[in-house]
Amino acid sequence: MPTGIAIRDPRDQLFDAAERILLKDGPNALTSRAVTIEAGFAKGVLHRHFADFDAFLAELVEDRIARIERQAAALRDSAGTGTVAGNLTSALTDLFESVAVAIVALIISRDNLRARLRQTAPDGLARLRQTRPSGVPLLAEATAMIASYLTIERDLGRIAADADVDTLAPMLIGTGHLLFAGHDTTPPEAGAVTKLVSAALASAVPEPTP
Repeated sequence: MPTGIAIRDPRDQLFDAAERILLKDGPNALTSRAVTIEAGFAKGVLHRHFADFDAFLAELVEDRIARIERQAAALRDSAGTGTVAGNLTSALTDLFESVAVAIVALIISRDNLRARLRQTAPDGLARLRQTRPSGVPLLAEATAMIASYLTIERDLGRIAADADVDTLAPMLIGTGHLLFAGHDTTPPEAGAVTKLVSAALASAVPEPTP
């Protein structure tokens, strides 16, 4: 009989449990048993939904990458509004919240996971894998997001016509990741992120007309 209470997808509950473990104990603590215990499931539940633990981890990362696609669309829509520095500050802050930093650490720590993420697969995630930019998964998509936004702002004349967006984008992502990764569960102050963005954009923002 219907109860009126929505039952969450076990896959999403397992993803949430994995993220909690990453935040509490780091990538080395992430095992299939730890995830099912954290989620409050029986031992075999994870393997009923995923081919193996590596497949589970790959889909966890793909889920985070799909979120970046949505963030990228919102960032592109913000072009021409507000300030370039303000839009990038918000984007980096949204991108590098604590779970995303933990996911990057997971990707870097597991060679098999990176290899699997670069493969194409005959499933709903194949499109993401086939169009994936080169580099560390998730960071590569984040870099592409920033580059596409900066390209639009350059076309609008809000950054210099000769601005090298292909250099600026990885600079912002790399320094942004280092800044957020050094703050554990407490994010850096907004002023620190703004300072980072402003320094990166210093040579790219046109001088105001006298």
